[in-house]
Amino acid sequence: MNFLNTVEKNILNKFKENNIPLEELVLLPSNKKELGDYQINDAMKLAKVMHKSPREIAEELVEYLEETGYFKNINIAGAGFINLSFKDELLTEYVDKIFSSDTRDVEKLSKERIMIDYGGANIAKTLHVGHLRSANLGEALKRLAKHLGKEVIADVHFGDIGRQSGMVIYELKQRYPDLNYFSGKEEQVWDELPITGEDLEEIYPTASNKAKENEEIMDEVREITAELESGKNKGYVALWNKIKAISIEDIKEIYQELNTDFDLWEGESDAYPYIDETIDIMEKSGYLVESEGAKVVDVKEETDKAPMPPLVVIKSNGATLYATRELATLESRMKRFHPKEIWYITDLRQELYFTQVFRAAYKTNLVSKNTNLEFYGFGTMNGTDGKPFKTRDGNAATLKSLLKSVKEEILTHMNKDMENKDKIANMITIAAIKYADFLPNRTTDYIFEPSKFIDVEGKTGPYLLYNTIRMKSILTKAKDLNINYYHYYNKPIGTEKEIILLLLEKNNIFHKAYNNKDLSSIADYLYNLTSLYSRFYEENHILTEKDDKIKESWLTLTNLVKETNEELLDILAIDIPERM
Repeated sequence: MNFLNTVEKNILNKFKENNIPLEELVLLPSNKKELGDYQINDAMKLAKVMHKSPREIAEELVEYLEETGYFKNINIAGAGFINLSFKDELLTEYVDKIFSSDTRDVEKLSKERIMIDYGGANIAKTLHVGHLRSANLGEALKRLAKHLGKEVIADVHFGDIGRQSGMVIYELKQRYPDLNYFSGKEEQVWDELPITGEDLEEIYPTASNKAKENEEIMDEVREITAELESGKNKGYVALWNKIKAISIEDIKEIYQELNTDFDLWEGESDAYPYIDETIDIMEKSGYLVESEGAKVVDVKEETDKAPMPPLVVIKSNGATLYATRELATLESRMKRFHPKEIWYITDLRQELYFTQVFRAAYKTNLVSKNTNLEFYGFGTMNGTDGKPFKTRDGNAATLKSLLKSVKEEILTHMNKDMENKDKIANMITIAAIKYADFLPNRTTDYIFEPSKFIDVEGKTGPYLLYNTIRMKSILTKAKDLNINYYHYYNKPIGTEKEIILLLLEKNNIFHKAYNNKDLSSIADYLYNLTSLYSRFYEENHILTEKDDKIKESWLTLTNLVKETNEELLDILAIDIPERM
């Protein structure tokens, strides 16, 4: 148990020993630092149970708080608000202890298996800015869950089958009709494809526009798609597998740039072997029923306040749908991995769809009620006009174009002669984009302004990087000067004390972010800690301090803040360059 939780638990036990009917106690950071560092506001709540005035109860609680020995200042404000400040020696001991601790005062959760479905890239289509938040949020939540002790399996869940496959194959057939994929035979050796990932970025939209404008082409696309999905046309299957390999390699490169990785690089098509048994399980439950020739599950509940349409699992022509493959993927995951929870990180607009899928899965016994299926939707990244983000030329922004435009902006502010300039610019670019993505609440739409989010003076990723690098530089200089630091001795005051009190809150911030599945609290905390340290740095001459114990304490604290920043930035999947 971490320091603050230990204190809270011991206070609560002291209260219970003295018959105070309180089941939970939280030390709240004080809004009025002149009165104390923390507050306890439970006297108001207890007044109704104990039939005394809040002030009387607060006076009684103060007596028990003094007995704990934690606090140097305890006072009552207003009707019964208790203000507290930790003893100086406790804060000194805290810094000294966690400096040499492996856990860094982080309380772990029970080790249960979680699967996280994020990414959702579509094969043969270029990644666009809509994929950014899924990648960023999913990766950070994965890292946070692991950091807190969970076992996590991440799945990219490609959209690797469907109408886009028929469109791309149609277009390739027009351009390269002599390829043996179109011979109608099952060849021993299939031709090499004369295309790259960049070519695919142009091929799909071209084919899509043709099909939209010409119904005959659309019919041919539908026919190709049906032959591919049924597996009857071996040439189409072989061609699509080649296209997938090219596309996945290209997609992996972009995810790698975003520091995003997956344990499973699977897609919808991997669910095909599970479709028959999925349908069988659902039919045996009695809830998969015929409706106008289709097979559906009624997922309405009495508590619904809005219309809830049934989930169509099999179309009237016998074809499967995206939802069919989603349910089969669930069957696959349950059978292979037995997760305690599955999280889906995607656009908020898919909330109704996932509600339908989850209800159908529980109702038909595909998934036990003991397994939590959770949808965590997110808002969109918009341009300064409040509309979905676009490139400077007005086109829908691809992830590549976004990364390129931000990097170009950053390069204009960098020293032309800097060593490894391009690599450093890439790292700053990712930091700027990711931190901007984490600042707003997960469900909030936000406006992305490259010029605003690359500023090293604002609440930005580059600001965090610059100041963390400065901390590392101080510690490197100390090493070069043979100045060692092993302990913290100071009686903390002013900014130094504020830093320590904020370090005390780190565990709570982690658990808040985990419980809310929202990284904005970590983003805020990082900025607050970094800006506090920046003020501390300006106030003190760390390396030239004449008192050796004070100097050692300041270096110990610097190292602790630096390592905390590294810990938090790593959870956000933000790398730190050696220089800026």
